[in-house]
Parts: sequence; structure tokens; C-alpha cells
Amino acid sequence: MTQPKLDHGVFEADIHGQSMNFAYLKRIGHWLGPHKLLAMTSVALVMAASILAVLLPVIISRVVIDGVIMGQPDAHLPDYGMNALNQWLMALTGWSAIASACTIFGLFTVACQLLYHLHRVTFAQTSLYALRDLRQDLFAHMEHRPSSFYDKVAVGRVMTRITNDVQALFELLMGLGMLVGEFVPFFLALGIMLAIDVRLTLYLMLSIPLFAFITYFFRMATRRVYRRIRNTVSQLNQNLQENLSGMQVVQLSNRERQNLATYQAINKTNQDQEIHAIYLETGYGAFTDNMINLALAVIIWFGGGAALQETISLGSIVLFSQFIDMFIRPIRVLGMQYNVMFRAMASAERIFQALDWHEQVREPLTPVKLPARIQGKLEFRHLTFGYDVDQPVLKDVSFTIQPGEKLAIVGPTGSGKSTLIRLLGRFYDFPDDTIFLDDIDLNRLHSSAVRQKIGVVLQDFHIFSGTVLENIILGNPNISREKAIESARLVNAHEFIEALPQQYDEPLVERGQNLSQGQRQLLAFARVLAADPEILILDEATASIDTETEQLIQTALHEIMKDRTSILIAHRLQTIQEADRILVLKDGAVKELGTHDELMAQQGVYYTLNQLQFQDVSIKA
Repeated sequence: MTQPKLDHGVFEADIHGQSMNFAYLKRIGHWLGPHKLLAMTSVALVMAASILAVLLPVIISRVVIDGVIMGQPDAHLPDYGMNALNQWLMALTGWSAIASACTIFGLFTVACQLLYHLHRVTFAQTSLYALRDLRQDLFAHMEHRPSSFYDKVAVGRVMTRITNDVQALFELLMGLGMLVGEFVPFFLALGIMLAIDVRLTLYLMLSIPLFAFITYFFRMATRRVYRRIRNTVSQLNQNLQENLSGMQVVQLSNRERQNLATYQAINKTNQDQEIHAIYLETGYGAFTDNMINLALAVIIWFGGGAALQETISLGSIVLFSQFIDMFIRPIRVLGMQYNVMFRAMASAERIFQALDWHEQVREPLTPVKLPARIQGKLEFRHLTFGYDVDQPVLKDVSFTIQPGEKLAIVGPTGSGKSTLIRLLGRFYDFPDDTIFLDDIDLNRLHSSAVRQKIGVVLQDFHIFSGTVLENIILGNPNISREKAIESARLVNAHEFIEALPQQYDEPLVERGQNLSQGQRQLLAFARVLAADPEILILDEATASIDTETEQLIQTALHEIMKDRTSILIAHRLQTIQEADRILVLKDGAVKELGTHDELMAQQGVYYTLNQLQFQDVSIKA
């Protein structure tokens, strides 16, 4: 059964995020769940800090101003026990009323800031732990996407989801934590203000609709801007990755100016959108600052008149003025956090789009279990395959490789040689009953089981970060240090490794640039030999190696290929002549199959390729 055709273009398309998507927040909660105890601790800390934060103005207004300075502690206005606490401390210490009030205020201030600090730290830890788990799950998920996925999706786009987009979610969670820290004291302050003077509180609450309108306008204005910012950042990452990974080609082609111009154009677009966002943010900030002053004017106008008529105390007016920032700031923070939320919602959409992308190589529900050692017989039966369904690369390919046989595959570029290898490693889906390993349909075997039996040496050998030894073992627990060193000795890599400053513990730089191309290829042979596969595939493995290094490899190839089924894809005659038989591919079809002498006698495709190569060798000579 073939999988439905997928639209990989969605990874390149613009993401139209939403201002707030609670379904995404619910999904993020899946990673927060294991750390809920730490999250609950953070909530308890912010509740305690908020209570102290609203009591601090009460101490100044009701205790100091009304009680100490004015000498009029109005019993009808709530002081939430602060006057009683002050009286208790005076009796305990013998201090004056103002001294004890200042002491309580100082202790509450220190405790409040400490609790807020602990809240921020614990909430940040909760967020970081959750997003660490999310990033790991996302990385593991993308590791298991098949080659067909990465054929169609730019690596830079995937990198953006794992790095920038996860970081945007951290900003979202921290923004939500900030909102909790602002709105808890907001509601506590609102309750106190209503208890002191309902009318004055309602006058202040009339500003909320205006705030809501301006915030809505701000959201609409920034919505498109922040979407463009995210997309330009993604384009910058993709362009940077492409240019840095292909720097040698860029320099050889003298494309530095052209590539710089392209990067500058994307960067300029990003800059313009960032500046536009700054204008919007600063304008919104200036408006909310002015609203605080307008609210203070309302308190002075209405509250001052009430104080003169002695219907409200002077301390209560001061209390209202101190609560203004606590009353206005949460609304301001909500508006300012919108851009973070919108950016994070777009990032969440990108992340969950990747996590929900279930494209993979088909695995059997009940895979056949292979023995510890297989014979290594391979058979292709009427295999037709194309990366795109309507464009076949291989056409009705049939041939058999007996256990221990060495088969060379030759043919012009684009004839399908490397495609055969990719299918044999189960990197792509292919029809059932077309490829067999020891007479077992390859689609009935789990891909990991198949890959354990196959050792592949490619022309472009990948070096991982780590030491020489780690690049031979690759984390395989069945390969000891002694076995890795013996494998390196057999492929003639031991000599150059021993010459390195730290020998097998020598760290390799990115892509193994502190080794020559020939040394990297020798390391590739050591890696495959250490894994001891029953099937060996050399995909143009000696194409980039100098003649002297190739001679070192040729002496080891006899030992490596002994008792192993071997497939050799190469252009050099010396490598091809190591084979028992030669398969000739052209236009995706099998044209010839036989020994070197048999194919030369036919004077067909192989004969022509052979003659062309001899001419090429003669010209070079």
C-alpha cells in the first residue's frame, strides 16, 4: 500500500499564526506535566509575593499617613491588620510608631522581592525543563523522518523549528508567568480599592474599554509585522546554512558578492520589519504611560474633593495613587506580551506541524527476525521505482547476487546505481516482493535490522564531532577499543592515526577538516569493518582518493570483502576488476551482466565505457 502524496511545500509556506491558540497551550502542557510540582511551587510563591506587594501601599497610606501623621486611623476603612501589626511591634520593641512601621515596610519589601525572585527562578526552571524535553522529542522525531522528506525540505527550515521556534515558546511561557505575576496583585488591589471607595474605583475602571480598544488596534497592527519577522529570520537561517556549508564552492565560483547581496536583501527586509515593530511597541508604551498620568489626574480630581469633604481619608487617596501602576501595568504588559504570544503561536504552529508530520518508511507490523549471521544473498525481481511516481528511475530491474559474491555496478551518470543502494538500505519505500535478502522480502524486515547487516562506504564520508575512536565505534556497544584499532590496522589507517598527537583520542574538527580526504576515507573503511557487516557496499568510495592512498586501500579490500557479499559502484577499472561479475545499468534498466571478459567480448555498453575510460587514462598520461 502506497502512502498518500504529501505536500512538503507547507514547510516553506508562511505560517499565519493566531493571537492565542489554547489547543497549542494544552499540547505544551504535555511537557509541563512532569514538572507540575515545581510549577505549583512557583504559583504559590507569586501568590505570597502579591499579597505582600498590595500590603506595602496599605502600610504607607493607612498606617503611616492616616494613623501616624494625620492621627486619624479610620476604623471604617480596612487596613488588613497592618495597624494592629504595627501596634504589636511597638509593644514588643518599645519603638516609636513610625520606626516600627518603617521596619515592617522594609521586611515586607525584602520578603516580597525575594518571593518574586524565587517565583521567576522556579517558573523559568519549569519552562526550561519542559522545553528541553520538547526539543529532545522534536529532534528525535525529525531523526526518524525518511530520506524522501529531506529530499524535499530545506534543512534550514527544520533547524529553525528546533532552535528559534522552541526559544520563542520559552519567551511565551515566561510571558505567561509575567502576566500571572501582574494580574494576581491586580485583582487583590482591585478588591482593596472597591472596599475603600467604590465610586472612585469605578471611575478608574472606565479606562479599561479604552485600553482594550488600543490594545486591539495594536494587535492588528503587529500581527502581520511579526509574521514577516519570523519568516525573514527563517530565510536568513536557511540562506546562512546553505552558504556556510558550501563555502568552498562559493569561493571557487567567485560568488561572494552575489551571495552577500542576496543575504543583505533578506537582512534588509528583516530590519525594516523589526524597525516597524519597534515603532508600534514604543507608541503603545507611550500611550500606556500617559494613561497612568491621566488616571492619577482622575484620582486627584475626584479623590481630592472627597478628601476635602472628609468622606475619604488622605491615606486612602495616597493608596489609590500607589495602586494606579498596579492597576494599569497588567493591562499594559498584556498588550506588550501580545507580540511575544503571536510570535510564539506561529512558532508553536511550526513545531507541532513538524511533530505531526508522520512521513516514514513503511515498517512491517510483525517483522521477520534475522539470525545473528546471515548468508548475504541479494535478489532484485522486476523492480521498478521512482522518487516521483510518474518518473521511474529504475525499470524492471532483475538480478541476483550470491552469498560472498562481488558484484560491480557500472553505468553512466543517472542510470540508477546509487538508487539501488538507497533502496537496499530501506531509505525509500518500494513495492513488495521486489528486493529479497536471503529469500526474505526486504519489506518484511525492520529497516534497523537490515541496516545492521549492511556496511556502506560513500564517496562523501561524514565525520561526527568527537575523537577518531568515537568515529569508528559510533556508539556501538559491540565494538571494543581493541576491535576498532584492529579494524583500522587492516585498512591501513592505523599508521596515520598513530601519527596524530593524541592518536585514537585525537578530537576531530567539524567535518573532519583536520584530516585529508584520503585519511577520511580510510577511517570510513575502518568504521565499516569494525561493525563487521555481512554485506559490504562501496559507492564510489575510492573516487576522491589519490593513487597512493588507493593502493593502501586495495591491499585491504581483499581482506574486507572476504566471505562478504560485496557491491562495488565505481568508475576505476582496478576496483571493477576486483568483482566476480559486472552489472551494467543504463537509463534505469539492466543492459548487461557478466564477467569482465564476457562483457568485453559482447562489445556493448560496458565495452564502450571501458574504451572511453582507457582513452581518458591515456590522455591524462
